[in-house]
Amino acid sequence: MKDFTTMGLSPALLKAIQELGFETPTPVQSKVIPIFLKSDRDLVALAQTGTGKTAAYGLPLLQLTDASKFETQGLILCPTRELCLQIVKDLNSFAKHTRGVRTLAVYGGSPIGEQIRALSRGAHIIVATPGRMHDMLRRQRADLSLVRWVVLDEADEMMNMGFQEELEAILGAVPESARTLLFSATMPRQVAAMAGKYMENPEEILCGSRNSGSDTIHHECYKVHARDRYVALKRIMDSTPGLYAIIFCRTRVETQELAHHLNKDEYHADALHGDMTQDQRSEVMGAFRARHIQILVATDVAARGLDVNELTHVIHYNLPDEVELYTHRSGRTGRAGREGTSIVLIHYREEQKLRMIERILKKPFVQKRVPSGQEVCEAQLANLLEKVRQVDTADGRLEPFMPVIDKVLAELSREEVLKRFILLDFDRFLTNYKGAPDLNAAMSHGLHGGHEGGDRRGSRRPEGRMDRQDRSDRTDRAGRSDHPEREDRPAFRPRDPDVAKLRINLGRRNSLTPPDLMALINRATPGPQLRLGRIHVTEHASFFEMSRQDAERVMPALNRTTHGGREIQVVMETERVPGRRK
Repeated sequence: MKDFTTMGLSPALLKAIQELGFETPTPVQSKVIPIFLKSDRDLVALAQTGTGKTAAYGLPLLQLTDASKFETQGLILCPTRELCLQIVKDLNSFAKHTRGVRTLAVYGGSPIGEQIRALSRGAHIIVATPGRMHDMLRRQRADLSLVRWVVLDEADEMMNMGFQEELEAILGAVPESARTLLFSATMPRQVAAMAGKYMENPEEILCGSRNSGSDTIHHECYKVHARDRYVALKRIMDSTPGLYAIIFCRTRVETQELAHHLNKDEYHADALHGDMTQDQRSEVMGAFRARHIQILVATDVAARGLDVNELTHVIHYNLPDEVELYTHRSGRTGRAGREGTSIVLIHYREEQKLRMIERILKKPFVQKRVPSGQEVCEAQLANLLEKVRQVDTADGRLEPFMPVIDKVLAELSREEVLKRFILLDFDRFLTNYKGAPDLNAAMSHGLHGGHEGGDRRGSRRPEGRMDRQDRSDRTDRAGRSDHPEREDRPAFRPRDPDVAKLRINLGRRNSLTPPDLMALINRATPGPQLRLGRIHVTEHASFFEMSRQDAERVMPALNRTTHGGREIQVVMETERVPGRRK
């Protein structure tokens, strides 16, 4: 098996990757690095996301760049700002011991003036999104006349996002002698056409089967009735302690609703969709990478180019409209040699689409049963007991308190003490899943056209709107639902002295929704998720309830933050907010 020392990389690069913990090259690295260093041919590499593509082209590109010639020699194009910044970060890490090579990120969603000034100072390697790079060329602010290498990273994603015209304009601005390297997870017709037009006799590298998924990803399928989709999702998550996942929905509204209901049910979740500002996206992704958020609910557009290496699961709450997108979704997990799981929730009308995905993957889905309430509780109990087992008591910190503990618990047996301590954390699962219906049995009746029998209490998701697959994304320009009387905007009525009512200077005119407000609060106060009472959103302000103890933490934290460039102001309300008339 090859290692990095046999590939012809410089000592400076080898030292850097050794410090980064790189030991054995991935298959794409083993194939691409020697060819990039020793051949002049164009190259097409078909490999999934998370297989080490950045190092595969980044290491040889850094080595071949002549730092003594202060001109742009390498251009890397990628679909999103997040991926652009990640590539630059990786290149700088690889070049830690390589003198003089300068890299520059050029991307949309950020002030163009600053990037123009950076371009005027020059860079050996530019990493750019197609839209912003095309804008720089139209403004005559970028000089690509001496570029020697062009890398198209995630070419199929760039095509899916509608960047064909921009890509052709950029490729037309680089010399014909420039060498082109195209990396793609799939090879749709548009990508193949571009390769034929701009690449001459390219060498093709295939890591895995063409258009197939990664071998490190396990594909699972749960068949449930559409109206049981949400409760099935919760059961799957509750039966998987330690889950760190992206959940994919089809529309912006669905991501917001799902994140909202997950937060209400005490999961740490937030939404990511295309209507968010770049600052909002950065806030959410920062919290997700820091594990302050356990679950990211995203649309396909918003999740393109995300680079989070430690995801345990990708969950498809809805299948993508285009079956090829499944490969990109599932490729968010199982990265960098780790194993991951891709879970699909479908109802019987979607089985044909699932078969199409299986043909693309060239592998079948493992059919799984939605866990029963008993199985969920067993999984959570095993996780809790393992945590208890791993607690280190050898440092003696508890010894001074043992006499008090022995005195208070003297009348309880060992078994009774164990039960009570376990119930402190475990009681909510026993309560939530008491008498939980068998969703699989209900689904089997539905498949055969029979009536659903048994006790269905608690199986339906609140409001029952997100699972209507053919529903259009019905929102007005302010991002409001066309149902102004929804349950997330009720009047404030209770007079509990321990409950605080707060006012924040953001409302519908700031495109604020109840899920946005909940996410904003939880991002500002890291740690356990805070519980909110009722939320009332008006045109210019919003009102919400929470415990007075939590309010004392939230107010100073929020008052130090901004939302959409606006300084946040939160105050305690002393008067009741009028409710809507019935």
